[in-house]
Amino acid sequence: MSAASPGTEPATSVSVPSADDASVSGGKRVLLAKPRGYCAGVDRAVITVEKALEMHGPPVYVRKEIVHNRHVVDTLRERGVVFVDETSEVPEGGLVVFSAHGISPAVRAEAEERNLRTIDATCPLVTKVHKEVNRFARDDYDIMLIGHAGHEEVEGTSGEAPDRVQLVDTEEDVEKVQVRDPSKVVWLSQTTLSVDETMERVDQLRERFPEISDPPSDDICYATSNRQVAVKAMAAECDLVLVVGSANSSNSQRLVEVALQAGARDSHLVDYAHEVDEAWLDGVETVGVTSGASVPDVLVMELLEWLAERGWADVQEVTTANEKISFALPRELRSGSETARSSVR
Repeated sequence: MSAASPGTEPATSVSVPSADDASVSGGKRVLLAKPRGYCAGVDRAVITVEKALEMHGPPVYVRKEIVHNRHVVDTLRERGVVFVDETSEVPEGGLVVFSAHGISPAVRAEAEERNLRTIDATCPLVTKVHKEVNRFARDDYDIMLIGHAGHEEVEGTSGEAPDRVQLVDTEEDVEKVQVRDPSKVVWLSQTTLSVDETMERVDQLRERFPEISDPPSDDICYATSNRQVAVKAMAAECDLVLVVGSANSSNSQRLVEVALQAGARDSHLVDYAHEVDEAWLDGVETVGVTSGASVPDVLVMELLEWLAERGWADVQEVTTANEKISFALPRELRSGSETARSSVR
């Protein structure tokens, strides 16, 4: 995995305040990770749905959740978005948006057969992995896709070449995979995984297949990697790390795991501030706060207010990178307002 990510400026210096730096409330403080929250792909996907509503009016159908965040989904549903599991649930001729996690060619073909109007909000970084699958499948490679079974992104990526892709989720999966030619094997990955866990799987695969090829560029997205780096930087100073994010968000779940692995005494995932169990705060001085890549920052601000009311009013930001990347909207929605930002923030 490369140290720098496209569209990212590393912080000139990373300073993590020690416990001695806490200045109010008897040592109680919050370390707030930066980067956190919305990534460019999520912002693009949510804006896509908002602009589809603006241009076409409700209902706008979305296959699966546009992004894995309960607040975003609930807010869009209130505005007239109808979330469906399959395109077969969309009335013939209806307008459907494909989620940021991507779809398989079979889903796209089904939509065409049913004369659906489609807008593809797949994250460009997920599309990049789809293109890698197609490239290596054309070159007759066996493709080891590192990812979590059942995740929508994995299903869409695997669907590009189901006869060439084998999913590697666990260490046991590494032992089960079979290849035709050990010299023509490549590994790719889901974009939202833990960097450390992914490289552990790669090392295990390399033990079995020493000639395995790496992806042409990092598959784990810049935002996932950056958020993990920020958590690692502060975790050892934290008695508790609170990650704002939904249970079905892979990158949010990974942040909890990374916090614990990097030295935090405790860590929990919550959608909203009111979900924090006050018992988690017993004996805690330093609380770390971050959020997954599909989380609007308003939810983080609400958590900071909740903590301040309980004595954790000293907030110190820990910055490890500054993200500059943005993605163009799908061509069906492009107009003069390419700089629009999601209002679900």
